[in-house]
Amino acid sequence: MKKKQSKKKTQFKKKKNYSEKTAFSNLEKASSTETTPKRSSTGIPKYVADRMARRIFFTAGIPTILGMSVFVVSYIIVTRNIAEIPPSSTIAISALFFLLGLAGLSFGILSASWDKEPGSFFGIENIPMNIQRAKAAFKPATQNFEDKN
Repeated sequence: MKKKQSKKKTQFKKKKNYSEKTAFSNLEKASSTETTPKRSSTGIPKYVADRMARRIFFTAGIPTILGMSVFVVSYIIVTRNIAEIPPSSTIAISALFFLLGLAGLSFGILSASWDKEPGSFFGIENIPMNIQRAKAAFKPATQNFEDKN
């Protein structure tokens, strides 16, 4: 156990008083040091990410919005006595739209072209190449895992 310091010793310590000039000059010296430039990352380029976001909005966003609107439309139809809709069919149709949105999410990511100029409208020709890129991105991690075992 450490012994507690007596208050007498701490009372007589002199506090350093800096003038404004010396305090800020030290700050300026510290800020003038050279900073190393950030390395460019090997991630997804911005134009490809924007292209993916647009595709995801249409292929996943619209079905997801439709999946949520099924509940609203079903509620309106049932409360106004237009038709009798069983709750199971409402859930099934909504689940179908949500699954379509999930498939659209994968399609939107995998169908985006990595070239500077945009590819075709649907981008189906880019899917096999992008699957290979995804496999290659995870390959070093699995090799390291296998080496340790």
